[in-house]
Amino acid sequence: MKKTHATLFLILSFFVSGITLGAYIAYSNASTNSSFLSVADTGRPDMSLFWKVWDELDDKYVATHGTSTDKVTDQERIYGAIKGMTRSLGDPYTDFFPPEEAKAFEEEISGNFQGVGMEMGLKDDVLTVIAPLKGTPAERAGIEAGDKILKIDDTVTLGLSTDAAIKLIRGEKGTKVKFIIQRGNKDPFEVTVVRDTINIPTLNTKRLDNGIFLIQLYSFTDESPRLFRNALREFMLSKNDKLILDLRGNPGGYLSAAVDMASWFLPQGKVVVREDFGKDKKEVVAKSKGYDIFNDNLKFVILIDGGSASASEILAGALSEYGKAKIVGEKSFGKGSVQELIQVSPDTSLKVTIARWLTPNGKSISDEGIKPDVEVPMTNEDVKNGKDPQLDKAIELLNQ
Repeated sequence: MKKTHATLFLILSFFVSGITLGAYIAYSNASTNSSFLSVADTGRPDMSLFWKVWDELDDKYVATHGTSTDKVTDQERIYGAIKGMTRSLGDPYTDFFPPEEAKAFEEEISGNFQGVGMEMGLKDDVLTVIAPLKGTPAERAGIEAGDKILKIDDTVTLGLSTDAAIKLIRGEKGTKVKFIIQRGNKDPFEVTVVRDTINIPTLNTKRLDNGIFLIQLYSFTDESPRLFRNALREFMLSKNDKLILDLRGNPGGYLSAAVDMASWFLPQGKVVVREDFGKDKKEVVAKSKGYDIFNDNLKFVILIDGGSASASEILAGALSEYGKAKIVGEKSFGKGSVQELIQVSPDTSLKVTIARWLTPNGKSISDEGIKPDVEVPMTNEDVKNGKDPQLDKAIELLNQ
């Protein structure tokens, strides 16, 4: 993902009519009765309805609950209108960020922020936990991938975008936020989490029995390709041919990181992921850089679950379809859309879905997710008892 006009896949993912900033500038020089932005004059929709509502609100609106129109600036109303325009698309990953939200989003993608440490998205129009990040307050409080968030403090989440939810969850270190959560078919229950500074973890390595080498990858950050390269070097020095890559609970990150990692296992020029831009636009493909350092003797298993999303799905899908790795675990989250971050003004930005991801064989990640070759469920009882049947199955397959 680039840092300006960036291709994003964070689930921060977080998930009426409108007007552009240019239109606001034009309004200052136009009367209400003018044919402002008429279709005949500009080819754009007639904006007279917008300005009529604007003036009616100025003239008649009476604030309640101690609020006043004097406390809402014209610029804030414009921001609200633009947000309404993005939300009318029905896409939880397309949103406009006014100054305060733009700053918070930049902090999040930099990998350091204050909150509870979990990725979220809309699944079937319900705010859903993609994954709690490793070692964060959310994980320690027992929040799990797949949990449905019904309330954040006193705010019901029905109809709430992911970015609006993130704004409610963020807060100063040491303060508390309360969630009403539904897990599966169980009754809703309350979880209170104490906010902290979140440093997004990246990677860990372990040597298991029989010399099996385990790489646990928690996110796809700027640093991930370098850390992954070092982990592979450590693996090769171990003189073993059995590798497990654990992508469970990994909500994604930079596309470039996923492509770089896939390149260690694929010849140059092999397609890692396809980007479908729709509207008769040409498909764009991301291809392997061709590091391809492993021979056919490598025994390789990738672990995924419902918390594996976006970049995790790209990497697992590509290596599975080329026969480089066997996938074990549970079906992935299914977050296969591409967002571009556009700086609209010096202090505002627009995150817009510009494409969808397809596997090398053309399967839609959003529609289908990544299905494991060997499906192994992980129950709450397994977690409580310190068991890991998915890892056990991966070890079993590698030792065959």
